[in-house]
Amino acid sequence: GGMEKIKQHTFALAHYTYTVLSTLKYANGAPVVRIYSDTDFSNPDVQGPIINFNVLDENGEVIGFSQVDKMASLYNIHVRTGCFCNTGACQMHLGISNEDIQRNLQAGHVCGDDIDLVDGHPTGSVRISFGYMSSFEDAQTFLKFIIATRLSTSATEVPFQSSVTKLMTKSVPDDHPSFDNADKLAPVPHISDRELGNNSSGTKTTVNWQVPEAEAESIRAAVSATAVPTCKRSGKPITVANIYLYPIKSCSAFEVTEWPVGNQGLLYDRNWMVVNQNGVCITQKQEPRLCLVNPSIDLKQKIMVIQAEGMDPISVSLEENTAKEAVISESKVCSHRVKTYDCGDRIAGWFSLFLGRPCRLIRQSSDMKNKSHQKNTTGLASAANISLSLVNEAQYLLINVASILQLKEHVSAKLEEPLEIDELIRRFRANIVISAPESFEEEEWAEISIGALRFQVVGPCSRCQIICIDQQSAERNKEFLQSLSAARGRKTNFGIYLMNQPLHSSLPGTLSVGSQVLPVLKENTEIQPPTSSEEKCSG
Repeated sequence: GGMEKIKQHTFALAHYTYTVLSTLKYANGAPVVRIYSDTDFSNPDVQGPIINFNVLDENGEVIGFSQVDKMASLYNIHVRTGCFCNTGACQMHLGISNEDIQRNLQAGHVCGDDIDLVDGHPTGSVRISFGYMSSFEDAQTFLKFIIATRLSTSATEVPFQSSVTKLMTKSVPDDHPSFDNADKLAPVPHISDRELGNNSSGTKTTVNWQVPEAEAESIRAAVSATAVPTCKRSGKPITVANIYLYPIKSCSAFEVTEWPVGNQGLLYDRNWMVVNQNGVCITQKQEPRLCLVNPSIDLKQKIMVIQAEGMDPISVSLEENTAKEAVISESKVCSHRVKTYDCGDRIAGWFSLFLGRPCRLIRQSSDMKNKSHQKNTTGLASAANISLSLVNEAQYLLINVASILQLKEHVSAKLEEPLEIDELIRRFRANIVISAPESFEEEEWAEISIGALRFQVVGPCSRCQIICIDQQSAERNKEFLQSLSAARGRKTNFGIYLMNQPLHSSLPGTLSVGSQVLPVLKENTEIQPPTSSEEKCSG
């Protein structure tokens, strides 16, 4: 039928979704979304098949677009977020002044990052788009996601009764040339509680993005109450509990008790990665079974041994291939370009057989080290002078056992089954696991010292759907990211990123389990180790 039919079809989907979104309200009458539009979606000649909006909480506060994007990915929904290369419209609809733009830049916000709120104000929004292949089922899937994560099931029927059909047929003029009659938009499929509860996988899942407000408030109060105080209540020393490196990006952890530190972090941490036929990095987001690949490093024999169930072990030399035939190519880690070389057909065949798809193993070339792309690194070193391996953000990721334990209680209650602490630790894929007296006190640190090594805290780790993957079985469960979001007050931060200076000593630096951790608070007040049984104040 040509472009005219496509216009009718896509506008019908956008209009339907816009109408339902506009009617969604919390129990207190507050809207669930704020839609940004110059039209009322009544005329396809002036309104395209896109909807731009922000999700709100019960108090009318904006939930950051990065958070919405991460939750949507759990439901296999792709949205676009940010300012959409249209700064003027972004400023107009979000009420952002030129001075606000300057403040956002000073806060480290740049185009394409995850900084979605600055001082509580949004820096961008969420956009959904419909095309000629989109269907009403696609629109319903999106609406189910919003309803399931923002409203209780008792409220899900309200916007989907006959009132919606009435709103749609009233707001689109019958005599508009693009619509012969109102039947073009009918029948409008309804979404029932039963449909909302159905799960195609057949497994039991929980679809609450945000727990009931009273419960969420109690969780946040508990988190606040245990945040690092000026005076440490327990007086216990902070120590390194576990050390993990991940030789192959997105594959299983290799746990050690002592390990050398290089200029890019733990030696051989994320030096290799698996890529598809186009040279694009494959992670657990696309291939959860990567977590079942177990690499281990033998420093004496200078090899990396790779094992997986049902596969013969295979080894890769730790010596970098400097031969002339080693072809240096350019790959991407997230949006960052890195120089790599291929590890050969033998290892490529091993990974292709295990994953059931063509892929190759590549290694970062020493000719070009990835530079840090953290925006606000100050103090120990300039970010531009710190090189990275094939990590996404920083050289090290640190988590706190006390923080894990607090989250464990909440997740276990939601799943109605016990969780092992080791399972949760592995889900968060940290390099350094510490045992500290207080949960989330690590978020108040500016620097830490471990032995002779000093590290700068360069920011929190905003979690993605990978924490939903059981690192022992490769099975997914949405509840982990959703529970983290509820417990942290709509954010998914867990753990902190660290950078360390290149070593100037002739002796190699080493991280060891059991080493004492000495943090410096953001107020530049150092927490001293206890010298007696008394509780010591940080000053």
